[in-house]
Formats: sequence, structure tokens, C-alpha cells
Amino acid sequence: MAQNVDPVHGSNNSNNGMMAKDGDGPTSATKHQSTSKRLQQELMSLMMSGDKGISAFPNGDDVFSWIGTIKGPQGTVYEGLIYKLSLNFPNGYPFTAPTVKFVTPCFHPNVDTHGNICLDILKDKWSAMYDVRTILLSIQSLLGDPNNDSPLNMQAAQLWANQVAYKQVLLDKFQEASKSQE
Repeated sequence: MAQNVDPVHGSNNSNNGMMAKDGDGPTSATKHQSTSKRLQQELMSLMMSGDKGISAFPNGDDVFSWIGTIKGPQGTVYEGLIYKLSLNFPNGYPFTAPTVKFVTPCFHPNVDTHGNICLDILKDKWSAMYDVRTILLSIQSLLGDPNNDSPLNMQAAQLWANQVAYKQVLLDKFQEASKSQE
């Protein structure tokens, strides 16, 4: 019969008076260190990837809080627009999805007025295989290909079929948001 073995201390899950556990896994400090190392590796990988239209860096000295940037995909109503996002990583990352929100207001069927994003890979379809690059590319793709079956913004979802009218509302809202952030 297999036992659950603590990868840090090499013992089973019983506490035996040792450090307090955060659930049945490694200690909170160990999770923090492991997550920090993973995020540093992802930062280097993202910087070396050469992907055009996406970028992300830690927000100051906090490796658990990042600011991402996405350029609107070519050939979509978002082309030429640039959006900032916040990415906040829990200690359980990559086994737990980060919290990702638009900082720049984004008029989109799957984005609410608070910047929350309805995207399956950030919720129930999350996998530890995903990384910051995957998240940003998925959100960039979502901009041009929304899921109108699961809208957070009904006005945007209803208007999506008329791309000319949609683009006008999008640009008006983008310019309005840009002026208020100055």
C-alpha cells in the first residue's frame, strides 16, 4: 500500500510535532519558495520566447503579482489596441490558477465591467501545464473569438454580430478609459 510522502521531509503526512502544514501537502513556506522559483523560470521563458503582442513582468519586487500586456490580435476589432492585465499567483500555483483581470477596461462579451474574465482555462479547465505565456495567448485569442454562450457583458455579446457597430462602441469605451487614466 502506497503512503503519501512529504517531498520536503521524506515522511508521511502525519505532523509528528514538526512544522504546521497547509493542508496535507508541503508547508506554506515550501509552497511559496517553489512557486517563486517556477515564476522566475516562467519570466525568463517568456522573455526569451519572442512572442509578439504579449508580455508580462512582476509588479515591482513581488514575484507573485505581475502586470501583463496584450496587443489586440491582427484582423480583429481589437487590432491596434493595447490592454494591461493583473496576474496574481497563489502559493499553490501552478496547481491552482492565478487570478487574472483586465486593468485597462475592456469591452468584450467575456469580460465584465470590473475586468473579470470568463475563460475556462482560468477556472474549471485549469492545468498545471499552463503558464503565463499560455494564459496571455489564450486571452489574446479570446479577444477575437469570444464565447457568446457564456457572456459576462450582455451588451457586448448582443452587439458582437454587428462588427462595425461593435468596433465603434469598443473604440469609444477604450478612448474614454484612456482619458480617465491620464
